[in-house]
Amino acid sequence: MGTLLIVLLLVLLLGAWPAWPHSRNWGYYPSSTLGLVLVIVLVLALVGRI
Repeated sequence: MGTLLIVLLLVLLLGAWPAWPHSRNWGYYPSSTLGLVLVIVLVLALVGRI
């Protein structure tokens, strides 16, 4: 379950990357938020809480 969650968060992180012209005005907020969630999930998975 933890591995599936990490893979899902990685896909969401890549999808939030501001690479398209309409999303360049968003800045890095979507990808940085998902990156923070990914780091938290990784730490919890390594500790054994997930």
